[in-house]
Amino acid sequence: MFDNICKFIAESFSTDFATWLLGEPISLTELSPKELSLEPIRADALILLQSDEVVLHLEFQTKPDPNMPFRMADYRLRVYRRFPEKRMRQVVVYLAETESEMVYQTTFSIENLQHEFTVIRLWEQPAEIFLRMPGLLPFAVLSNTTNKTGTLQNVAARIDNIADRRTQSNLTASTAILAGLVLNQEVIQRLLRRDIMQESVIYQSIKTEGSDEKARQIALNLLAEGMSIDAIARITGLSVEMVQQLQNQETDNQN
Repeated sequence: MFDNICKFIAESFSTDFATWLLGEPISLTELSPKELSLEPIRADALILLQSDEVVLHLEFQTKPDPNMPFRMADYRLRVYRRFPEKRMRQVVVYLAETESEMVYQTTFSIENLQHEFTVIRLWEQPAEIFLRMPGLLPFAVLSNTTNKTGTLQNVAARIDNIADRRTQSNLTASTAILAGLVLNQEVIQRLLRRDIMQESVIYQSIKTEGSDEKARQIALNLLAEGMSIDAIARITGLSVEMVQQLQNQETDNQN
């Protein structure tokens, strides 16, 4: 779920991400994994953007992944095989704070081969970075701020000042979902406009998926991420009782 939200934001506001991660406001377009000749290791997590000179490879993670260093090296070689003339920037962005040492791994090493990549832990980043550009606003509440409620309020005010209503709605929905990692839903609903959120393609996609079996899978994914039952029910359209039942089933399966 969070992978898809971050992918949507990065692809919709690619120039903002280029400014942040490449240091220049260049226009980027999506690079399909199919162009690399091989199937992606994890299609849902993979974000590849490109210009004529550079490829930006992004991975957003809520939890540490022991396979991340290998994945970074693997995709670097895949891109080199297809575009040997292009430089490449690879960034892993960790969304949720953790004490795991894995979020500090920036190197893949085996005999006679070493590959390095960049890791960004959002909880260590100044909030100001994400308040400068519209496409980065949904990440501000996950940054290094002692007043997350105040930061979300700041983000909400900046979104309200955006003239384009579609952009407003998509950023509001994205912000609401990511904020669920660090704030309770009562605060989120109080600060973000629900009427605007419901117009977003993200909200509509979740609502559509929520009408069939996919809603259950979305709920299971959000339970695994630690989101509250009430929030999951609101996002997926499932009843609180149904989400609780899914949670109990997962608990039984793990025992």
